[in-house]
Amino acid sequence: MSLYGANPEELDHLGATLTRQIDAIATVMSNVSSVLAGTTWVGPARERFEGEWNGSFRNALTRLNDAFQAAGQDCTRRSDDLRRVMGVF
Repeated sequence: MSLYGANPEELDHLGATLTRQIDAIATVMSNVSSVLAGTTWVGPARERFEGEWNGSFRNALTRLNDAFQAAGQDCTRRSDDLRRVMGVF
C-alpha cells in the first residue's frame, strides 16, 4: 500500500526551507554587486562580465527567488489545507 498525500509538518519545514533560501540568494546578489562595484578592473572582460551579471545572471537569480517564494507559500498553504481536512485546526 502506498501513501498518497503529505505530512503537514514536513510540508511546513520544506516551505520554511525554501523561503530561507530567498535571503541567501539575495545576499549573494548583494555581495557580488558590492564587490564588483569596488573592484578595480577595466577592459572588455569586465564589461562582458558586468553585462552578464546585471543581465542574465541577476535575472536568473531573481527568477529562482521568485520560484522559491511561490513554492514555499504553496507548501505552507497545502499544509494548512491538510490540517483543516484532518481537523487539526
